Amino acid sequence: MSLESESVAYHSRKPAGKLEVVATKPCLTQHDLALAYTPGVAKPCLLVQEKPEDVFKYTAKGNLVAVITNGSAVLGLGDIGPLAGKPVMEGKAILFKRFADIDVFDLELDTHDPQAFISAVRLLEPTFGGINLEDIKAPECFEIEAQLRKQMKIPVFHDDQHGTAIITAAGMLNALELAGKQMDQVRLVFSGAGAATIAVARFLIKLGAKREHIIICDSQGVIYRGRPKHMNPYKEEFAAATEARSLAEALVGADVFLGFSTANLVSQEMVRSMAARPIIFALANPVPEIGYQEAKEANPEVIVATGRSDDPNQVNNVLGFPSIFRGALDVRASEINDEMKIAAARALAALTQEDVPDAVQAAYGTAALHFGPDYFIPKALDPRVLLWVAPAVAQAAMDSGVAGRQLDMDQYREELEAKFGKAREMMRIIIRQAKSAPRRIVFSEGTHPKIIRAACQLAREGIAKPLLLGPEAQIRQQAQELQLKLDGSIEINDPEKSERLERYAQRLYELRCRKGVTLTEARELIRQSAYFAAIMVEQGDAEGMISGLSFHYPEALRPPLQIIKTKVSRHMPSSIAAGVYMVTLKNKVLFFADATVNIEPSAEELAEIALLTSELAQTFHVEPRIAMLSFSNFGSVRHPKAQRVRRAVQIVKEHAPELVIDGEMQADTALVPEILNRTYPFNQLQGEANVLIFPNLESGNIAYKILQRLGKAEVVGPILVGMRRPVHILQRGDEVKDIVNLAAIAVVEAQGIRP
Repeated sequence: MSLESESVAYHSRKPAGKLEVVATKPCLTQHDLALAYTPGVAKPCLLVQEKPEDVFKYTAKGNLVAVITNGSAVLGLGDIGPLAGKPVMEGKAILFKRFADIDVFDLELDTHDPQAFISAVRLLEPTFGGINLEDIKAPECFEIEAQLRKQMKIPVFHDDQHGTAIITAAGMLNALELAGKQMDQVRLVFSGAGAATIAVARFLIKLGAKREHIIICDSQGVIYRGRPKHMNPYKEEFAAATEARSLAEALVGADVFLGFSTANLVSQEMVRSMAARPIIFALANPVPEIGYQEAKEANPEVIVATGRSDDPNQVNNVLGFPSIFRGALDVRASEINDEMKIAAARALAALTQEDVPDAVQAAYGTAALHFGPDYFIPKALDPRVLLWVAPAVAQAAMDSGVAGRQLDMDQYREELEAKFGKAREMMRIIIRQAKSAPRRIVFSEGTHPKIIRAACQLAREGIAKPLLLGPEAQIRQQAQELQLKLDGSIEINDPEKSERLERYAQRLYELRCRKGVTLTEARELIRQSAYFAAIMVEQGDAEGMISGLSFHYPEALRPPLQIIKTKVSRHMPSSIAAGVYMVTLKNKVLFFADATVNIEPSAEELAEIALLTSELAQTFHVEPRIAMLSFSNFGSVRHPKAQRVRRAVQIVKEHAPELVIDGEMQADTALVPEILNRTYPFNQLQGEANVLIFPNLESGNIAYKILQRLGKAEVVGPILVGMRRPVHILQRGDEVKDIVNLAAIAVVEAQGIRP
């Protein structure tokens, strides 16, 4: 199926289009109706009348943007009218919601009269928190935006101008750095003289470009001083003092080409005529002024960006408008000014030089996204864009005096992170706590690229003090290839060359001599980084251990179990370790145990697993309500396996009567209060469980994986509980974020802090 036919099918399947309105409050009963509408709604109306700023408290205005067009310049389709432009506006609305959780109404106005358009939009101010103008032809778009910005007290933003300018500028800042050139020294040639070109040229001047170094070409050739025809005030603004009359002549010796025009205007010969290490932004869509590969073939040193998603360095406005409006709305800005736009561009440029998350690289089918000629603009699907751009915009709005309210920026960043899911929100609790007193965490697989990337993030953000095991030269070479800097806050220790080697071998021998390990064998084992790391933690030379990325889970768990061992239980005669997953859905947090360690635990072991998991839940500021799961509900089935679970509940109640726990019960009974309370009113939970203790490893492992894959749950873990010292075992395929999360948990455990 072609892309065109697939798109037609996508848009036409029921319900038609791409948008619907979803209620955020219940409206199921007569009482709900009375609250939502008459008579209850009268009170909020009067409160807003009395105090207009309370409209943000009682309505959705603060998170509502209008995307408005007259259809006069839709994509590359031209003046197709407002009705035909509606699919594009609905698409824009989806992007606002997907990338910044902003609600949108798309409005298509049937007028080509700028004044009529201005009058219609101006009257909408009470409804919306911001206005995104879209696909309006030049030069009318300049007048429309200027008048609306002057007349309205909410942000008005023409994305074809400023969104394009911001993303282009972000890429240009990095491209110039790669080329070793300065903004105020380069000669720039533009193709096209519409809204995007004028906005980009103006914006680059604000970033240091010289107006006298800019040449703009339209369909008639170079816009030069004194040109008698095809001019307007916006072209006159950039009329150049030059003898060049064609695009080809203008490009001779130019440092930068920026295309906002039509396909295939630039030849390879033109590229070769440019200055050394030229920069080409060929942004015509869907076919650029010159293709990426064509430009590279003409000059291998050229730095290229296009508007295509199948090329490196796509200039895509989705990198801008959702996050820019997010920041503007959240501080209730009266406008989106130059300071906010510059902050957005610089934030995007800086983000590109950060390590790229595994999920982003996987989305683009690559494992080699590093700052350089093939990656100097963030990818459109990079979720970090919101976390970098929105705070930068919000801060600039506050600093420049256009914000209606002030934000605590640390708290604001955490609120933004929560938009990515409950798991991120929960991990912020741990990360914030870890940062208060970072601890030394040893990574046994110090040469692994993911471990090095995680260590750099942990050190940079002050979450932990990483210690990498492995040959120092190999680790540093790997870091260099990853374009990461290993500063003094990251320690490297090569077990083969360590002065601790013999002392650690002796200690390993002491611990394992009655388990059949000879001194000679101990000296061999200690050279394995997992054993070295375990002894390091056992001896107090490190405060936590992360291992297992390259090994099967049981194999990686063996050294810490043998050396560090499980801690003495406060309640039980025996001790045990268990693997817990924190499973999060949209507004729900669950702890699943045991899913990695104990295959068929006894009643006593199930009780200990419940106690350990409840302590972990409290670390995340979750008050545990524990359900001991089985195929039986409160004795409905007489079977030894169900009786084992029932016995575990009794043991927990004997040793920790303050805990809220009940069972045995089936999973739906534990998770649906209506079932639990209606059918079993005697239960101790009296509400939905948040800690689920599975009767065996098999059921726990299957359950979390089904929920993760089919239920789209986010999963953190496995979190190893029950060890004497903080130890966490990674799984093959874990991403950098998983390593960082477990390291942060290890730090908090090492701190010994309890809420």
